[in-house]
Amino acid sequence: MSGAKAAHDRIRRWRADPVEFVRDNFGIEPDEWQRDALTLMGGESNAKRKLCMKACTGPGKSAALSWMGWHRLACFAAKGEHPKGAALSITADNLKDNLWAEMAKWQGRSAFLSAAFTWTKERIYANDHPETWFLSARSFAKDADSEAIGRALSGLHSQFPFILLDETGDMPVAVGKAAHQIFTGNPSDAAIIQAGNPTSSTGLLFESCGTGSWDVITITADPKDPKRTPRVSVEHAQEMIDTYGRENPWVMATILGLFPPTGFNAMIGPDDVDAAMARHYTPDQYQSAPVVLGGDVARQGDDESALARRQGIVSFPLRTMRIPDIMLVSSQFSQEYQQQDADALFVDETGGYGAGVVDDLRQRKFPVIGVQFSGRPNDYRYSNKRSEMLFELCNWIKAGGALAPDPVLKQELCALRYTYQGDKFQVIPKELIKKEIGRSPDRADALALTFAHPVARKASGAHQRTNSYIAPQQQGAVYNPLG
Repeated sequence: MSGAKAAHDRIRRWRADPVEFVRDNFGIEPDEWQRDALTLMGGESNAKRKLCMKACTGPGKSAALSWMGWHRLACFAAKGEHPKGAALSITADNLKDNLWAEMAKWQGRSAFLSAAFTWTKERIYANDHPETWFLSARSFAKDADSEAIGRALSGLHSQFPFILLDETGDMPVAVGKAAHQIFTGNPSDAAIIQAGNPTSSTGLLFESCGTGSWDVITITADPKDPKRTPRVSVEHAQEMIDTYGRENPWVMATILGLFPPTGFNAMIGPDDVDAAMARHYTPDQYQSAPVVLGGDVARQGDDESALARRQGIVSFPLRTMRIPDIMLVSSQFSQEYQQQDADALFVDETGGYGAGVVDDLRQRKFPVIGVQFSGRPNDYRYSNKRSEMLFELCNWIKAGGALAPDPVLKQELCALRYTYQGDKFQVIPKELIKKEIGRSPDRADALALTFAHPVARKASGAHQRTNSYIAPQQQGAVYNPLG
């Protein structure tokens, strides 16, 4: 058998069997779910292949997507007709750091692909036909309309067009509609392959999984599933399930590979808030707990600075003030700290207003702890500190916390929504809440600040300005307000 015929027969086998292609080129045995997904991309020619890989966090979906990209590039061609592909992710940086890097990694493991193709930062092309045989990195602006997204996916006229879409959980539905243009013109074999985490009920992945017109592979870390990904440890997955429950939205999306129920993004409902505002505890039920203050400083004239006080399972009426002078705000905060003999004072120091209050308090030797709302959380499930604190607040309310009656606070709490940023919870920005209710959620943020970090009660007789805040790395036996 001649060398050319042997190569032709080999590529024909690979085209029919993508699993064999992966084994031969990359020297790896795909996981069971990866074999299922790869198999859907082989076999007889199909003018309209559409595959969704709906994944938990960390199962190797970008690797599988890159294998399929190389399979399309290497195995789909005919005389005078070459494969043309485009790759997109939720952002250009995400594409560069993930899928595009995976394409380079796996090419480096294949002598055949390394010899036949050239990888660049924006394009992979066949060395023999660089202009007509390629996969190109594409992107679209965050505010792009359908027409602009369509242009980002143009120029793929071929008998073998294909599109790779990574991180489609938050990708606009318009991308999917634009991608379908490759099916026009009667192609011999065309494919759209997407992968993402089920973190949104409005994105492309959610819509695609519900239409019935896509092949859907659910990738799960569920210890009970025989086809679970082995790349997430059984111990970790079971710990998350045991800790938070199978119905927890975070567990559903990041461990089980499932879409949380519709409406899951409401953090707390009016019934929970009403119940909290109707609760009453006697002093002996909370007086051994530390007194924690949280201060949110207004940034604009139509907003108000707010100061919250919480002692264990009870929060007290919030103090609010419309004071443009940060020195006067600082004075109000310090007076409350002294009057209540507080154990900790947390103040939002994001931006100039809050930072000014924190600086003034420090200059006057008050042990204030500045909190950056966009800073790193203690719990990796959250995208930033503000999200973590607000979730802690809502969980405290649901677990029995008592709120002072406050219709303004109730409106702010019920306006809280959350989404996912990658695999992390993220509360929607204050600006979006302000658009909905007409003001910034200053009271909710002030109360959330009382959950910034664990706090211990000051020793008996300690000076009232002694800082009893326990830094995250020092956490040990700290007071649990819910017992």
